[in-house]
Amino acid sequence: MTALKSPETTVQPSLAIASESDLNSSKHLPKSITQKIKGGIFLALGYLLSPLCWWNDLIINLPIAYGFGYVVSLWQADWFFPAAIAGYWLSNLVGIVLMQMGAKDVLQNTVKSRSLQQEIFSGVLTSTAYTVAIVVLVYFHVLDLNAILPIEVQL
Repeated sequence: MTALKSPETTVQPSLAIASESDLNSSKHLPKSITQKIKGGIFLALGYLLSPLCWWNDLIINLPIAYGFGYVVSLWQADWFFPAAIAGYWLSNLVGIVLMQMGAKDVLQNTVKSRSLQQEIFSGVLTSTAYTVAIVVLVYFHVLDLNAILPIEVQL
């Protein structure tokens, strides 16, 4: 007599369940062209707002900082200069985070999980260090902002 195979021992390839390693590898799918274009736009906008662009302060970041300080000074007049510093810091922070996100989209070939918290933390550290350096240079009159922002401020 021949032995009969039970239905439990036969596995059809179309019904096979994917293993955990197969599921993890599906997270690394190739990036589409739209993701690369979005990353390029984020990278360009981030570069324009970031401290890496040498000419952006005069054209982009200082007007943003001045506008932020002006809006805050409408509410509390004495807070113009601290709010302008905060606006400058925030514009640099947004630029650095956008650059990080855009660079990952453009340079990585596969989709990987992101840690937005880690990206923001890294951006906060970099932006804060840069802003402190600029404030110190203004405080010691290495950088003179009177031509750009003609205000009397005592630090």
